[in-house]
Parts: sequence; C-alpha cells; structure tokens
Amino acid sequence: MLLSHLLEDIVVLNSFEDREITDVTDKTANVKEGCAFVCITGARFDGHSVAEDMIKQGARAVIVTRDLGLKEQIIVENTREAYAIMCKNLFDRSADKLKIIGITGTNGKTTTAFVIKDILKELGVQSGLIGTVKNMVGDKDFHTELTTPDPYDMHALFKMMVDDGIEYCVMETSSQAFHQMRLAGIHFVVGAFTNLTQDHLDYHGTLDEYKKCKKNLFLNCDKAIFNNDDEASAFMRQGIKAPATDYSINESSSYKAENVQLFSDRVEYDLNGQRVVFHIPGGFSVYNSLTAISVVNNLGYALEDVIKAAFNAKSVSGRVEVLKTNTDFSVIIDYAHSPDGLEKAINAVRGFTKGRVITLFGCGGDRDKTKRPKMGKIAAELSDIVVVTSDNPRTEDPEEIIKDILQGIDAENKEIITITDRSDAIRKAISIAKKDDAILLAGKGHETYQVIGKERVHYDEREVVADILK
Repeated sequence: MLLSHLLEDIVVLNSFEDREITDVTDKTANVKEGCAFVCITGARFDGHSVAEDMIKQGARAVIVTRDLGLKEQIIVENTREAYAIMCKNLFDRSADKLKIIGITGTNGKTTTAFVIKDILKELGVQSGLIGTVKNMVGDKDFHTELTTPDPYDMHALFKMMVDDGIEYCVMETSSQAFHQMRLAGIHFVVGAFTNLTQDHLDYHGTLDEYKKCKKNLFLNCDKAIFNNDDEASAFMRQGIKAPATDYSINESSSYKAENVQLFSDRVEYDLNGQRVVFHIPGGFSVYNSLTAISVVNNLGYALEDVIKAAFNAKSVSGRVEVLKTNTDFSVIIDYAHSPDGLEKAINAVRGFTKGRVITLFGCGGDRDKTKRPKMGKIAAELSDIVVVTSDNPRTEDPEEIIKDILQGIDAENKEIITITDRSDAIRKAISIAKKDDAILLAGKGHETYQVIGKERVHYDEREVVADILK
C-alpha cells in the first residue's frame, strides 16, 4: 500500500516522498523490510530513540512527533492516533463498513456485550464481538489479551468480520484504550454506559480522569444510552451531540424495570408493559439486560422481539458461573475485582443462597492499592466467612497485599481466614462448606492463569475445584 494511502485522515506536518509500504507496526520486534515503524512514547520506552535503528532494519518510513533529521521521517502531532488510523487504513477501512456498538463502564461490559450478541443472533443477525473474555467473528473464537485490543489486532478483526459478511460488531471499550487512542478513527452507531466505580486508579491517577476517558465514547456515536441510576451518567451526557436515552430500576426512564423478581437461575421484571425473563441470576443482571435490550432496540429492532430474544441469552464464562460439583453446597466463580464488582457479586450470591456465603478473594499486585482495604471491608460486611488469598500478585509480595486488604476488615464477630496460596485457600473454603452454603471465588472469573512475578502460570479455578473434590 502506498504511504499516502496509509496516512489518509492524518495531518502530516512535513513533505514526504510517496513510497510502497508493506506493513505497519509500533513494536521493534515486528519491524521487517518495507514496513512503517510508528514511534510511540510510553511510560518505559520511547520509540523515537530507536527510529534510526528501525530504518537500518528495513523500515521504509518512521512516524514521529518531532524532527529527527531522517529522510524517512513522517512528522505528525500524535503518533498513537496516527498508528490507530494507519492500522484502519491498512485493513481497508473495514471499521467504516461495520455498525459498531461500544459498551463502556466499570462493571457489566463483558456480560452486556455477550448478551447483545446473543440477542442479535436470536434475531437472525450474526455479529462480531471484541472484549475481555475473547474476540469473536460470528461463531469463531479468537484469543484476547486486552479488553480493547491493540489497533493492529482490532482492525484485522474488523477486516475478518467484513470479509465474512458481518454487519454488526459489539465491543467493550476500556478507559485505557481511549487514553491511548487505540479507538481513534472508529465511529459507533450506539454507545452505552453501564456504571462507574473505583478501578484503574493506578493508571489514571484520579476517578475524574478515569471518568473523562470513558466519556470519549459518547463524543463519537450516533446514539447514546445511559444508566439513569448511576450518578456519573449526568457527566457522560453533558455536552454530547448524540441523542440520548436511558434505563433504570429506580428513576423515570425510557426503559424502566418494574416489579423486579430475583431467582436462583434468572431475573424477571416488567419493561414497558412486557415481561422480561433473563436467565442470568443476580440484581446486576437486571441492569445488564436493560442495557442490552435498550441497545438492540435502538438499532431498530422491535422491543417485543428483542425481549423475546433476551430470554435465550446465555451466561458468560466467569460471571456468576455456578460450577457443577455434585455437592450439597454451591461453588460460584466471578470476575469481580473491584469494590463495586465484589459487592454486586456477593449480593447476587446472597440472593439465592439459603446457607452461609463464603467469599474467597485477593487483589492484584502492581495495581491500585487503595481499593484493597475497601474490598476487604465489603467482603467482611456482606459475607459470613471471608478467605483472603492471592490474585495475580505480579511483582509484589502476596502477603503484603493481604495485609493491605486486612486493614479494611473489622474482624469482630466475623470469621476471617488468610491463606496465601490460592489453591490451598480454595481447599480450605471447600472443607468448611456445609449444606446450602455458597462459596464465591472472586477475582479470576474467565482467567485461566496467575501472574506471579512477571510470569503467567496456567491456573484455572474450575480445574482446581474439580481436583480438590476428587
């Protein structure tokens, strides 16, 4: 592809000689003969420092933000934005040929995205999905590393979707992705906001910055949908041009859930005169289903048809996932890894548990430390027994992480158990479970690994539980 075509929609600040380019990358390891190398300045490495070396390795163009005195240089205002748009151009601007639905918020993005995909499928429409658990092109699954992928991988997926004749793509849009401009050049037909609570402050620094990044979705969409029960929605709606609608349990809204009933295997409620039956348990499932139903209705499908389709939506791996254990107690896996997420998960389990709730959780290392005591406090207040353990300690001492969690726990009249090794902790939780109890294993969810030091080690809680029960 000609360099001039790759640079379409990008403001170039210097004159350049057009040339054929074979590929685009921002990674030094991927540089090959004829490619364009994009120099991105990160927290630990500045691509500008190796621009000349990349040319020696075969790069025919280097995209930079300052004059490096190189004849191959293309100077732009922001190389992160340029990289995203170049990836879009490389893959035939496939993003422009799809109707892309964006979901943002702290919790609920993954489940909502899968439910939207399920509803569309029930309505006879194949779609793509990009998110935390996996990426999908129709019914084909692809591995994912990030909630919102690197622009190169993302636009390659868009191209596959277009080539397969897919019309819609539903994707989770993370705050980091907006901050790093991975989503530059992508337009959304619908953007939806689930909720906002504390998370990722290790990256954004403040809740205000975290919130501002998420708002970017609503500055570039045709229709915007908001959770009217979340106070951050007022900020998200302010000043946007897209027509907005909303959903709620408590407030007057376009989509208002009434007469809500919670069961061990589903939730039910009335919505605009029709009964919704949604087969994922927990109070937060009312919100997730409301988000999904309002999104698909805003795509132009009749509300009655959308509600019928939602009846067959499936639960998502690692989201209030009840394991088959053949025991007289329950074992539930959930991805809850933030204070709000943990609170909602425990309350969901409490809603269908006759006996005690035993909550097992940890907090990730090298991440926001301020949420650790908060999660400890929530677990102790809402559970009957708490088992504090490890969860992706990374380069931190897991015992120090546990100490941070315990600072938020008032152990009076509560049974608090600390076991650093997660498998031993699960074994302990199972050993103390009685008839009608529920064990909530929080934090891992769909993940099948533990990050210890800088190494990712295979670790699937489903396998651990099965081995212990043998």
